[in-house]
Amino acid sequence: MAGRQTGAGDLLELVRSGRAVTRGALQQATGLSRATVGQRLDRLFRAGWLREGAGGPVDSPLGGRPSITLEFDDAHAVVLAADLDTRHARAAVLSLTGEILAEHSGTLVVEDGPDAVLGELGRWFAELLEKAGHRASEVCGIGLAVPGPVDRESGRVVQPPIMPGWDGYDIRGRLAGSFTEHTGAGRVPVLVDNDANLMAYGEQRTAYPDCAAFVLVKVSTGIGAGVVVDGSVYRGIDGGAGDLGHIRVPAGAEALCRCGSYGCLAAVASGGAVARRLAATGVPATSGADVRDLLASGHPGAAALAREAGRHVGDVLATVVTLLNPGVLMIAGDLAGTPFLTGVRELLYQRALPRSTARLDVVTSRLGERAGLVGAGALVVEHLYAPERVEERLLAMGV
Repeated sequence: MAGRQTGAGDLLELVRSGRAVTRGALQQATGLSRATVGQRLDRLFRAGWLREGAGGPVDSPLGGRPSITLEFDDAHAVVLAADLDTRHARAAVLSLTGEILAEHSGTLVVEDGPDAVLGELGRWFAELLEKAGHRASEVCGIGLAVPGPVDRESGRVVQPPIMPGWDGYDIRGRLAGSFTEHTGAGRVPVLVDNDANLMAYGEQRTAYPDCAAFVLVKVSTGIGAGVVVDGSVYRGIDGGAGDLGHIRVPAGAEALCRCGSYGCLAAVASGGAVARRLAATGVPATSGADVRDLLASGHPGAAALAREAGRHVGDVLATVVTLLNPGVLMIAGDLAGTPFLTGVRELLYQRALPRSTARLDVVTSRLGERAGLVGAGALVVEHLYAPERVEERLLAMGV
């Protein structure tokens, strides 16, 4: 950092990451004088974002009293997060370190449209804050995971195949307004991203923080993937990265996808596709969630079709693994059980180069249905406490 202007946000980042947690260590890391470090830390203390912890190691090689450590004060605010599926949603209040303080799940149908769905989420958030014992004024931001491609700059979904009526809608504005309407608090920042992206972000940060290339594939009503490289979500040019479900596959040549095209992977291997095949045999199933329940009960027909679907996905993932060379490939979503995973492995290891899979771990979700919530919460925190945004926020607070 020496050689460029180092602000309070940079010091906070060093403390939050654990790279420098004493005043002396911050001086060494930044090249700033003791007085300058003290002035910038004082702003963070006055904002309530830092606190002093226990005594740490001695900073000086000459010895002396242990230095007081500095800690990010995660008690000064909370985050709201929600994860939308096609017919179901989860919402939660989270601490700034990702702990879920209160949670709710229930039916929310994306086909009912963004106005109705986001309006209901505002009501959920108000109830959750009361349940968690936190005031609406403590909320610093809201994170939302949606089952469609998202343009990061605008926060709007772009031509989402399974979200009719949402294309180009002002999600940020509506959800911020709904939060204010139901809580009486001022508007807060809202961040929106694809559900597979946020699941991948949450899982990688929680269980595989040292994995430099991480891929999560969500197989539910549709199919999507999230990619985390060097700790950051890879989104592509306009949020379309990871849209595996719409890769054309030979087995789907006659299958009509919800996007309007024929031959998409999702049309033959998603939870929705498996549900349609089961329904054709007289088994009551209309969604990936129904397939999940059938798999949990040991239904042999569902297991056979899930394994077949896994083979189709594994065939596509052989190319993904060869291209990205990830250390972890995680399978998540309604179909993420033994039959589907078996099918994936059968084709993946058969088709991919041995070098691409030699150090690859193929695993299932660690966080389960909470992955999207954890990822959405982390997205908000990393956005709001990024060094450049810290300076903006401190100035706005008059600190």
